[in-house]
Amino acid sequence: MKIYEFPIAPNARRVSIFLAEIGLEVERVNVDIRGGENLTQEFKEKAANGLIPFLELDDGTCICESVAICRYLESVHGQPEPSLFGETPLEMANIEMWHRMVEFQVMIPLLQAFRNISGIYQDRENINQEWGEESKQRFIDALSTFEVQLGNNAFVAGDRFSVADITLWSFLNFARVIKFKLDDQTPNLAHWFESMKARPSIMSTEP
Repeated sequence: MKIYEFPIAPNARRVSIFLAEIGLEVERVNVDIRGGENLTQEFKEKAANGLIPFLELDDGTCICESVAICRYLESVHGQPEPSLFGETPLEMANIEMWHRMVEFQVMIPLLQAFRNISGIYQDRENINQEWGEESKQRFIDALSTFEVQLGNNAFVAGDRFSVADITLWSFLNFARVIKFKLDDQTPNLAHWFESMKARPSIMSTEP
């Protein structure tokens, strides 16, 4: 099987971190998303959402969306103990809750800010600078929830590392593209971010 990716993109990176955590190596295929390779008919015939990353199985089946890829790979590889998605029903629900909060409150506004402020894809989509700045502020405002959570817990979803930490770290790391940096206004997040940065799985994905 192969993973089609643009390695420095945050969604691709969170899959790479996940793979490193479960100790699985998968063949990689680089996709030039800046050059529009993902817009081709050939690409869209494999990736239903037209985005990276996606996983192509040996029989030609393709799986899109980062979390779907991670869930599949964890299940076929032999679920690590403990699972990064949780063990007990309550733990699974709690990790899912925090992970969804990261995606909706942090990831989405950050990506909207990036696309609209940078104009990187203005050749293929409408750009609205005002919406970009509004999205940036929404992203920054959302961090207060995680600042409080990490003041009371070692990890995003509680007392152990999970997929929620992978996603939050990947996107906070990406936030430098909109000139955002954690500072003394978010000491808990900053401490957590630096400790995650030293984690072997994250270090292994450095460009």
